[in-house]
Amino acid sequence: MEFLLADWLGKPVWMWIGFHVIVAILLAFDLGVLQKKTGDLGVKESLYLSAFYITLALIFGVWVWWYISPQSGREYFTGFVIEKSLSMDNVFVIAMIFGYFAIPRRSQYRVLFWGILAVIVLRGIMIGLGAALVQSYGWVLYIFAAFLVFTGVKMLFTGDDHYEIENNPLYKFMRKRFRMTESLEGEKFFVRKAHPETGKMLTYMTPLFVVLVMVNVADIIFAVDSVPAIFAITTDTFIVYTSNIFAILGLRALYFALAAMVERFKYLKYALALVLVFIGGKIFVADMLGLTKVPPSVSLGVTFVVLAGGVIYSLYKTSDSHKKVNAVE
Repeated sequence: MEFLLADWLGKPVWMWIGFHVIVAILLAFDLGVLQKKTGDLGVKESLYLSAFYITLALIFGVWVWWYISPQSGREYFTGFVIEKSLSMDNVFVIAMIFGYFAIPRRSQYRVLFWGILAVIVLRGIMIGLGAALVQSYGWVLYIFAAFLVFTGVKMLFTGDDHYEIENNPLYKFMRKRFRMTESLEGEKFFVRKAHPETGKMLTYMTPLFVVLVMVNVADIIFAVDSVPAIFAITTDTFIVYTSNIFAILGLRALYFALAAMVERFKYLKYALALVLVFIGGKIFVADMLGLTKVPPSVSLGVTFVVLAGGVIYSLYKTSDSHKKVNAVE
């Protein structure tokens, strides 16, 4: 009992254990139930599944609000909304990777499932390092803030940049350094095959494993934005970690729901850019005004209004082109 009540990273151990039990149950449910009907998972079912994950995240946020504090609740919801919105860019890149390698739908689900496991570990490491830096060196927050402002401004002027698979340095490196099959081998990441010249049995990686690596590296790149963003909102490691992981858990459902219509949200990137500039800039503004921080309610309100505006504007601007595509089909 004393162990469960002991403090770890600012919260009792039982909170951390309880949260990871929830994550484990969701992953087991996903692997044991949903994996079996992947081929039947259409846009409608994906939307229901995404709504299920979002509902769980909101319930957890209500618990944080009630049990820990209203301020922690607002910080959690702000972090969750930002992380969920930033994952839209991730969905676009994942769709491009899957399309380039012609990965069938069932194999996409397999890649995303194992990718989620890797992401949880990688995000945990990044958040842990970030928390250690912020706790030891308070001025690191100003570096995070400056980086967010820079990233937001850059996104405003490079919003239509494309992710080129064939010129990706990681893809070139893997093709050059490792044995790789020319085509998919079912849902296998590795296969044993005879060398075409020597006949010796060797291990080859399949394109599916290359996709898994590229998807995870893409997430690490996006985490460079999202992790500093949530630390700019709160330095509570528990809130940072739980809001990130809950947003990530629903990423696969979000992908299958939005991959086919991701172009309809093309202007959301600019709203995200403004949010990053706001989150980074408010740290400097609060410092100039002599405040400890901008109130979480202000951060949540501005974030929600800007992102909602980006979604509505995107749907409005792309409605005509969407109708034309449907008419042609």
